[in-house]
Amino acid sequence: MTRIQKTLAVLAIGGSALVAGAPAFAQAAAPQAPAPAAATAPAAPMLTIRQVYDKMEAAGYRNISEIERSSKHGYEVKAYDPQGQRVKLYVDPQTGAVTRSRFDD
Repeated sequence: MTRIQKTLAVLAIGGSALVAGAPAFAQAAAPQAPAPAAATAPAAPMLTIRQVYDKMEAAGYRNISEIERSSKHGYEVKAYDPQGQRVKLYVDPQTGAVTRSRFDD
């Protein structure tokens, strides 16, 4: 065996030992923190469009003309508020609470 082959063999054996011992060292050196409760709790089911409609109507909104699912805001709803103003509402998809509203043109 040449000197280069012996060096490569030693490096290969040493590298294998390091890789095999790395997981045990990582577990001993860094204790695992418990997972946050939000990460382990299942997500609340999403409301249906009919449920969102019923919640908006119960809150006093009338002439609800459009309810769309939005990836950013949950649901987007176009309706008239109790004062008769045309509004666009952003509704939480799990609770049905209005998270934001603005006057609609």
